[in-house]
Amino acid sequence: MKKRSIIGLVIGCVISLTACQTSKLSSKKLGKLLSESSTFSQNHTGFVLYDLSEQKEVFNYQGNRYFQPASNTKILTYYVSQRTLGDSLPALKYVTNADSLIIWGTGDPSFLSPSMPASKVLNFLKNSPQKIYFSANNFTGKHYGPGWAWDDYNDDYASEISPLPIHGNVVGFKANGNGLLAKPAYFQDKIVSVKSANNFGVTRVESSNTFEIPQGKAPKANFEQEVPFKTSNTLTAELLASVVGKPVTLIDAPLRSNAQTIMSLPVDTVFARMLHVSDNMMAEHLMLMCGQILAGELNVKKGIEKAKTNYLSTLPDAITWVDGSGLSRYNMITPRDLVMVLRQMYQEVPQEKLFKVLPAVGQSGTLKSLMPKTDKPFIFAKSGSFSNNYNLSGYLVTKQGKVLCFSLMNNNFVKPMSEIRKEVVKILTEIYQY
Repeated sequence: MKKRSIIGLVIGCVISLTACQTSKLSSKKLGKLLSESSTFSQNHTGFVLYDLSEQKEVFNYQGNRYFQPASNTKILTYYVSQRTLGDSLPALKYVTNADSLIIWGTGDPSFLSPSMPASKVLNFLKNSPQKIYFSANNFTGKHYGPGWAWDDYNDDYASEISPLPIHGNVVGFKANGNGLLAKPAYFQDKIVSVKSANNFGVTRVESSNTFEIPQGKAPKANFEQEVPFKTSNTLTAELLASVVGKPVTLIDAPLRSNAQTIMSLPVDTVFARMLHVSDNMMAEHLMLMCGQILAGELNVKKGIEKAKTNYLSTLPDAITWVDGSGLSRYNMITPRDLVMVLRQMYQEVPQEKLFKVLPAVGQSGTLKSLMPKTDKPFIFAKSGSFSNNYNLSGYLVTKQGKVLCFSLMNNNFVKPMSEIRKEVVKILTEIYQY
């Protein structure tokens, strides 16, 4: 018995030593891949890898350096939202009187959104026998996030933030013979022809809801474009009236403490949309909704401040977090911060649910084309990119089934982004083999 114990101890030591050597070899190789990479030679690069089963950091390369996360910011938004919003999104706050229905927005981004399934909210408003009054008094935020690029206003990824989003806060334009069809139809007569661009496209006048197209040019048969409209409380009331089929009167009334809530869609429906296609509009309004719940106001900034105190106080490095989507270049975070958030998410959200809501490399969302198509993806992560920056953070399942979380961040490069993405894939594939 004693002999067997000694043999077992020896075998255990050999296995432990071998594992240790393998770990050191992989770390050494990873360090070499990063430090000697010609692709990363002029980048600002940081990489942290964490073993979730052994609860230990496996590799750290400049993990305490700060980076602009771009859409990796949506990892924070998802983490805070899934802790704050419950199972379904609150759609409206309302008070019913004998002859009036007063409503307040909650920031719900799904209402009549072209990318979302229908909810019961529209029928609730249509079927109300009372006169409808809309108040935006609980919205104390801004229509744009801090540090957003001013000239993005015409791009579909930069729609405005509003208390009661409708139609995704965008106008959809589609070729209709030689003309253009606007959806919602409210904007059809806002299209004007001007002598300008050589190629056909829709450009909104920056400060108004006038949409310009080139004079004398017809759109191609498959032409489609989404352009954000300029939001206002008056416009929201008018758009609501056009879909419910009766007047909606704008008033200025504080949100009442006895207001009831009508719910809309399951939160995971919106989470999947936000993370899979990196939907900025969804992200901003999720944080707006968190602001209402955490701070009592529809205010992204105040929602973030409360979220940092309530949920993110144990991060190793203080973060600069200013918007829900990551459009702002003011956001600053370290790779080891993101890994900490990913660790907390993994502890709180079942793996099957977490891997479903995140894009899978080679299979879905923004990561579908990162690697060749596969039926068994091994990376479930969120990318984050804008000019000169590319980051990828999430989970990696190794060939042996070990689950790791990682954050590989690259900022300030001038090489083509395709080269950076290719190098990221090379490194993560190397890790997959272990």
